[in-house]
Amino acid sequence: MTCLGLHRKLKHPREWKPLEQRKCTDIPWLLLFILFNVGMLCICGFAIATGAASRLISGYDSYGNTCGQKNGKIPGIELSGRDHTSRKYVFFLDPCNIDVLGRKIKSVALCVSKCPDTELKTYEDLRNFSAVYGSDLCSYDVQPDTYSSHSNRATKCPTLPVHPSASLPVFHRCMPVDISCYARFAEAFITFVSDNSVVHRVIAGVMTSKEIIMGLCLLALVLSLILMVVIRYISVVLVWILTAVVVVGAVFVAGGTGILWWLYVDHSKSVNATLPALELEVAKDNQKALLIYSIAATVFTVILLLLLFFMRKRVALTIALFHVAGKVFTHLPLLALQPFWTFLTLMLFWVYWITVLLFLGSAGSPVQNNQTGLVEFRMDGPLQYMVWYHAVGLVWISEFILACQQMTVAGAVVTYYFTRSESQMPFTPIVSSVLRLMRYHLGTVVKGAFIITLVEIPRLILTYIHSQLKGRENACARCMLKACICCLWCLEKCLAYLNMNAYTATAINSTNFCTSARDAFFILVENALRVAAINSVGDFVLFLGKVLIVSCTAFAGILSLNYQREYTVWVLPLIIVCVFSFLVAHCFLSIFEIVVDVLFLCFAIDTKYNDGSPGREYYMDKALMVRQFPIHFPHRSEKRGVL
Repeated sequence: MTCLGLHRKLKHPREWKPLEQRKCTDIPWLLLFILFNVGMLCICGFAIATGAASRLISGYDSYGNTCGQKNGKIPGIELSGRDHTSRKYVFFLDPCNIDVLGRKIKSVALCVSKCPDTELKTYEDLRNFSAVYGSDLCSYDVQPDTYSSHSNRATKCPTLPVHPSASLPVFHRCMPVDISCYARFAEAFITFVSDNSVVHRVIAGVMTSKEIIMGLCLLALVLSLILMVVIRYISVVLVWILTAVVVVGAVFVAGGTGILWWLYVDHSKSVNATLPALELEVAKDNQKALLIYSIAATVFTVILLLLLFFMRKRVALTIALFHVAGKVFTHLPLLALQPFWTFLTLMLFWVYWITVLLFLGSAGSPVQNNQTGLVEFRMDGPLQYMVWYHAVGLVWISEFILACQQMTVAGAVVTYYFTRSESQMPFTPIVSSVLRLMRYHLGTVVKGAFIITLVEIPRLILTYIHSQLKGRENACARCMLKACICCLWCLEKCLAYLNMNAYTATAINSTNFCTSARDAFFILVENALRVAAINSVGDFVLFLGKVLIVSCTAFAGILSLNYQREYTVWVLPLIIVCVFSFLVAHCFLSIFEIVVDVLFLCFAIDTKYNDGSPGREYYMDKALMVRQFPIHFPHRSEKRGVL
C-alpha cells in the first residue's frame, strides 16, 4: 500500500458496522491449511502402510521380527524371518536397564508367548517356565535344556531374578509389576533424593492420597468458576489496594528524591579548596554521583506522578470493565465451558500427534546397529523430514485451536455488546459464534495462528539449541542466544495480543485478518493509556485471583492431609495439587481476560463512532457509561432492561 493510500484510509477511516453483514474472510489461507492437514494425514497413512503401526502396537524384537505374525527374512540378520504367530508379547532381558537420556530400554527384546507372572530366580526356573507354558525367555538360538549350561547365558538370557511382569494395555510389552525396578530411573529425575526409601515414601504418599488429590483438583475447578462470577465485586477492592500501594510507593520515591537532593546540597557545602587533594577528589566524585542519582530519581518521580495523574480515570475504567465482564459471564454462562472444550480438543489432537510420532519412530527400513548388532528401524532420505513437517503441524494446529477459542469468545461478547434489545439476542450466543466462525472466519484464525507459529518455532529451536549447548558455549554465545529467545518471546506475546484484537475486529466488521489487525491497532494506539492501565492493573488483579485459588486449594490440601497421618510425605501431593490448581485458574481466568480485552475494544469503538444522539446511541453498559461520562446518555441497557 502506498503512503498516499494509507493517508487516505487514515483520513477517511472505514465506518464500523457491527454485526450488519457477514462474508467469508481469508479463504486462500483456509485452503492452504486444508492442504497442510492433508499432508499430515498422508504422513499418518504412510506410517500405517509401511507397518509402523503394527510394529508399535504388537511390538518387535531386536532382530526385526514383529510379534504376533509371520515375518520375512532380513538380509544379514541371522535370527530374522521367524514365525511369531503364537508369540504375541515383547519381553526385555533387562527391563530395568533404562537409558534416561535416550528415553528407551537398553536391552535385548524377544517375542514370547506369555509374560512371566511369578518371580524366576534361577535358570532352572526359566527352563521349568518354558516347559509349562511354552514361553522361551532366552534367545531363539538357545534351547531350554541348555539354559543352565550355555556359555553365553549371561547375555542371551534375562537378568536374574526375573521380576513378575504383565502386558501393557493395547501395547503388548511385558513390563515389571514392581515399580522398584525403576529406582534408577526415578533417581535420575529426583536428583535431590539420596535415599531410595524417600523415593518409595513419596510415591506411596501420592498413590495412597490419590482420592484427596482428585478432590482438591475438583475444588480448584469449582473455585475458578466461582471467582469468574464474583471477581466483579472484589475487583474494586483489589484495584484500589493496588492503587494505594502505588501511591504509597510514589510518596516514598518522592521522599527519597528529596533526601538525595538534600544530601547533594549538603555535600556541595562541604566541598572546599582547603581539603587535602585526595579527600577533595573523593568529595567531588561523591557530589557528582549524588547529582546523577538526584536527577534520575527526579525524572522517575515526575514520570510516576504523571502516570498516576493521567491514569486515575483509566483505573476506574478497568474496574468498570471487570464489573461488566462479570455480568457477561452471568448472561453467557456457556463461556465458562470454553476451557473444557479447548482442553478436550487439544488433548485429542495431542494424542493423535503423539501416536503418529510413535508410528514414525518405528517406521522406515531395518538397519543393523554396528555396535550392538541389533536391528533398528530408520527413515532415510527425504522421508526423515516428515518428522519436521509433523512438528510444524503440532505448533500450527495447536495455535489454530487456541485461536478458535479466542474467536468464539470474541464473537459471543461482540454479539452481547452490540445487541440493543434482548429479544434480538440469539438463544445461545456461544453456539451462534461457533457457527459464524466455521462458516465465515476459519481462514482468519488460520492466518493468525500461522503468524504465531512463524515466531514460536524459531524460539523453540533456539531454546533447544541453548539446552543442548549448556555448559559448552562461551559467555558471548550464551548471552546472544538468551537475548534472541527473549526478543522472540516478547514479539510472540505482542503478536498474540494484536491477534486477539484482530479477531474481535473480524467478529465486528467481518473483515480479513490484515484489515482487522490494522483497524484494531489504530484503535489501540488512540487509547494507549487505557490499554496500559487495563493490561497492568487487570493482569495484577487476575494474578491475585490465581494466587487466591492456589492458596485456598493448598490450605485445604494441608488440612485434608493432616487428618490422614499415614501420609508421611506431603511434598509431592501438595505440589501436584498446587500446579494443577494454578493451571486450572490460568485457563479459566484467561477466558476472563479475553472477555475484558474484547469489551475494551468494543467500548473504544463505541465511544469513537457514537455520541449518544438520536440514531447514534451508545451500546455500552451503564457501568461503563458512568465511568466515561458524567452526563447521562441513552444506552442499550435501558432498552434491554438487563444488566
